[in-house]
Amino acid sequence: MLARVLSATLVGVEAALVRVEVDVTSGLPTFTTVGLPDSAVRESRERVRTAIRNAGFVFPLERITVNLAPAGLRKEGASFDLPIALGILSATGSLKPRAVRSIAVVGELALDGRIRAVRGALAVALACGRRGISRLLVPVTNAAEASATGGVHVLAAATLAHAVAVLNGEAESTPAPAVADPEDHEVEEDFSEVRGQAHAKRALEIAAAGGHNALLIGPPGVGKTMLARRLPSILPPLTSEETTEVSAIWSVGGLLNGRSLLRTRPFRAPHHTVSVAGLIGGGGPPHPGEVTFAHRGVLFMDELPEFQQHVLEALRQPLEDGHVTVARAAGLVDFPARFQLVAAANPCRRGCPSLDRCLCTPGERSRYLGRLSRPLLDRLDLHVELPTLTQAAMRGEDREESSATVRERVLRARDRQRARYQGTALRVNAELTARQLRRLCPVAAEAAQLLDAAMDRLGLSARGHDRVLKVARTIADLEGAQTISAVHCAEAIQYRSLDRPWRG
Repeated sequence: MLARVLSATLVGVEAALVRVEVDVTSGLPTFTTVGLPDSAVRESRERVRTAIRNAGFVFPLERITVNLAPAGLRKEGASFDLPIALGILSATGSLKPRAVRSIAVVGELALDGRIRAVRGALAVALACGRRGISRLLVPVTNAAEASATGGVHVLAAATLAHAVAVLNGEAESTPAPAVADPEDHEVEEDFSEVRGQAHAKRALEIAAAGGHNALLIGPPGVGKTMLARRLPSILPPLTSEETTEVSAIWSVGGLLNGRSLLRTRPFRAPHHTVSVAGLIGGGGPPHPGEVTFAHRGVLFMDELPEFQQHVLEALRQPLEDGHVTVARAAGLVDFPARFQLVAAANPCRRGCPSLDRCLCTPGERSRYLGRLSRPLLDRLDLHVELPTLTQAAMRGEDREESSATVRERVLRARDRQRARYQGTALRVNAELTARQLRRLCPVAAEAAQLLDAAMDRLGLSARGHDRVLKVARTIADLEGAQTISAVHCAEAIQYRSLDRPWRG
């Protein structure tokens, strides 16, 4: 007898629906899976056979053929265990055939029949909503995230026997566990905890207001990491659209950990030994990297010159385009990567506390920061130098501005950008193209002359010139100005301290 059960596989950061066709006929006992399965899917026959028996059902000693359609799409992971088992039980009469109509099923089986969590339940729910599938059966631990879309009726089961009873109408679905998102009760890191460094705080406020990338340069212990980790606290909250978008990506990566949705902007901080595939994405089949997990959030790269050169250069496309295209023999996969890069670097290899006590020669210091190529530096809008903190600054009793105060100014600047770019796909100034920059951002004559002089003195490239102009536009937005003035350009130019004609 033939049975059909709908399931899904992950392709990039989205889910594609797969029809699991199970045929049980008389013949020598065999169990064959076709349809381009990976090793985890092929191994499912042993898990399925044992789980069916331990769940109290009879496993048919007949010829079993499982086809995963479409056959040309690569299937990976253990999420096909449950639909295959339900297909076998439907084909043998233990499950009513109508019970598996218009429902998608995902889940991994343990040998004792329990249903384990899988990656990408939220992405599967979104795919079901797009295709008009009204019901979705998932493991209990995936129920919260699958229900977050609200467009699909989610059923949850803890065991294979329970799943059969739920589909046959003999038992109720297990309700999704109430899981509080960790962000709801964690103490948020605040800007007021950072002593001094007013210049760096101002730069990060500008970065937050315009979505700009920034490089923090200073000796160890001056607060580079501390400041970077507090950048999300002054960013606008995620919109409902962004929340679903980011949560689906984290669901595919298995990072939600039982949460329904990711409600705060992502903050990712990969180690400097990360590979290109780990940072950008890759593998076979391709999986998302850190730049995708940081989508709509912050990617923090500490000790930037310590990263491998080819890893740093791989950042060029996502910084410029907001997405990553990974090409493999099986095809192309496009990963979203609209993140804000905040990097930190010591001014020298040894990390000396200050320039006057530095043991490195000028040549060594130049070579150390020279690991950052000119094309990469061009894509970093703000180069911020942090001085060594004085004892007076450390002992200062003046109350520092809180993140909430800074965020209010950032939100007002974002509102001005939203109004200016209404009717376009733009969200922030950092996303402006060269043509849009000249059309939408008027520059006063004095400001244009100052920019021309900066190009000559600093050796700015055309891309560097546009980055300065975008930062100046953000500074003007923070002040509520309609036109970019010379004052705005002068402040923006000072954040290009690493631009020198000799850099290559």
